[in-house]
Amino acid sequence: MTSANPNPSGTHGRTPARAHSTSSFVLLALCLSVPLAACQKQEAAERLPVVVRAVEVKLSDFAPATSLTGVIAARTLNSLSFQVGGRVSERAVDVGQRVAKDMVLARLDPQEQQSDVRAAQASLDSADAQLRQASAAFDRQKTLLAQGFTTRREYDLAEQSLRVARNGVEAAQSQLANARDRLGYTELKASASGVVTARTIEVGQVVQAAQTVFTVAEDGDRDAVFNVDEAMVARTPVAPAVRISLISDPRIEATGQVREVSPAVDPASGSIRVKVAVPDTPTEMPLGAAITGTITAKPQQAIMLPWQALMSENGRPAVWTVDPGTKAVAMVPIEVLSFASGVVVVSKGLEAGQTVVAQGGQLLSPGQVVEVTP
Repeated sequence: MTSANPNPSGTHGRTPARAHSTSSFVLLALCLSVPLAACQKQEAAERLPVVVRAVEVKLSDFAPATSLTGVIAARTLNSLSFQVGGRVSERAVDVGQRVAKDMVLARLDPQEQQSDVRAAQASLDSADAQLRQASAAFDRQKTLLAQGFTTRREYDLAEQSLRVARNGVEAAQSQLANARDRLGYTELKASASGVVTARTIEVGQVVQAAQTVFTVAEDGDRDAVFNVDEAMVARTPVAPAVRISLISDPRIEATGQVREVSPAVDPASGSIRVKVAVPDTPTEMPLGAAITGTITAKPQQAIMLPWQALMSENGRPAVWTVDPGTKAVAMVPIEVLSFASGVVVVSKGLEAGQTVVAQGGQLLSPGQVVEVTP
């Protein structure tokens, strides 16, 4: 029994070693096959074309329109004031009220001016009496001189007194006219028909001569007033036509022309005040009405693309173009003329007939093959 199996562990000791080497080989083969399969899948994925949406480049007329909000204002504002000072005894109108030409707007207490008129009248009466006396004396001296009963000296003195009396009458008449004018100045009248836009007086208040008490917007053509950005004013053509529409009812429209551009820039807002003349202003556009002014530029040939087509290359605008034969894409720099609602207006860099990627450009790289759908 012992000689039949002298080394019982010899055969069974080699079998586990062979099994271990075989399993290691299989494991190594599996590890090498996994990256190879992954690389093959990646290469296959890269060979698959990316589906993108594209548009054909076409030239079309582009006429950008710029709209701003403004208000309707009077073309002519009259600042009315008394020509004499005094205490306000009556105020006949208020802000927003329509007035007619020569309508009395306010009155001052006329007692002082009435006293001046009476004094001037008394002075005129006295001058008239002196003139009658001097005239009678001159006539008498003239008769006596003809008869030889007076001297030439007496005659000259009588003639001089007559001239002085006449000048006194003329001066008194001028003073009386001035006093009556000052009495008339105690009534403030409208110089033209319009609407009262401002007042600064109340009954009982003492005002000075030439102090503005009412502001009246004259009737007639109105202005549309806008506060425009300085850069926009520089780009706008000279005297463009402006389409004016009422914000509350856009169906009410009028056409205006720029008539005045302020030379000064508002330091707070950086804007410039622009006045647009609106001839035959519709009655539905009263003073202070909110309006919209639209300027349409002269049409020019340009290319309009969806805004999704715009890419960037080294900080500059660009788009992906598709080669019609190979379907490979290439990035082309462009010059943008303007940004409109939902579109990009291109002035240079593209030609009519080219195909531009409109959607899906973020996934592309130069030379990549794509599948184009409209």
